[in-house]
Amino acid sequence: MTRSLSQDSVVKRFLKYQHVLVFIAPVLFVAFVYAAAPTEAANPGADYWLEYWWLFPFFLLGATIVNTVGISGAALFVPFLIFIFPVLAHPLDAETIVKVGLISESFGLSSSALAFISYGLVDRRLAASLVAGALPFVIGGAFLSFFIPEALFQFLLAVLLILSSYILFKADVGHEEPGADAEPQAATDGGTTGTLPNDAAKLGPAGVTTSDEGHVTRVDRDGNDYRYDRGGYLERFGVYGFGGVFQGLAGFGIGEIGIVSMLRSSIPVRVAIGTNHIVVATTAIIASLTHVFGGGLVGGHSMNLALTPWNMVVFTVPATVLGGQIAPYVAAALDTDTLKHFVAFIFAVIATALFVLVGQAVL
Repeated sequence: MTRSLSQDSVVKRFLKYQHVLVFIAPVLFVAFVYAAAPTEAANPGADYWLEYWWLFPFFLLGATIVNTVGISGAALFVPFLIFIFPVLAHPLDAETIVKVGLISESFGLSSSALAFISYGLVDRRLAASLVAGALPFVIGGAFLSFFIPEALFQFLLAVLLILSSYILFKADVGHEEPGADAEPQAATDGGTTGTLPNDAAKLGPAGVTTSDEGHVTRVDRDGNDYRYDRGGYLERFGVYGFGGVFQGLAGFGIGEIGIVSMLRSSIPVRVAIGTNHIVVATTAIIASLTHVFGGGLVGGHSMNLALTPWNMVVFTVPATVLGGQIAPYVAAALDTDTLKHFVAFIFAVIATALFVLVGQAVL
């Protein structure tokens, strides 16, 4: 019992100060890259390392947007690198785009996932079931990417995003507002002034409890309470499994498609976004590893670290980490209707970019 309490204390202290540890990570990463990363030039100077400083604000904005709505960073980074970056600099090959997107997304998702956990907006049980159900599809999709034309799946994903955008615009999400006016009120330190939960076993400073009937009451760090149930597992399994295939194929898709199923099954929008971060982060890492190491097994592509544009990622990684930390506060500050329509708008923009990519590939 003492050991378990000690472990809980360590975890809670880690989450309490996670922002400090998260900000140290990119500093160490940049220092390691500067000191030891292989580059094409033997001794690159300041001109090399500072060439792409202007990527920082673009990736900061992009990371804040994608982490606020709970979708994959690559969903915005890839279109940016394909459409906007060549206008400001020069065209990039597909391998470079994948490298920059994966490295940046990994840091940004990890940062934001910890921030959402700390904020009390992650349903661990729901996240675990979604990850377990989606992983086989993610791995399968990653291996399929070595054989199936990419343009076909970009087209299918664009269609799915358009449908998801339409569903979000039409969805009734009135149940998603936090019960801030409910009595008793929760204390902002995660305790309560009455009967709202303050679960000592929960990862984070807030509280959560589940009734015998399966009704969940969750209190976030600001004292807002959310009431819902976890019904709808079958629909979410099917949607996240289908999205997992695209996550493996294109590097994104599971978060964009899956969050719709959570909203349809009455999961509050902020809890859906926070929980979606765990799913997206975990599946993105697995998809990345499969792409890196699986290509050689089946005769597909592989990554050469010596050709990685390190002078780009030394700015994109800190930007995505900062954006990941800002996102939970943006998500908590926006009203539900605004957040819902913003997600739908982002889906439509991504779908349009994908249609353009498909058109270029066909032509």
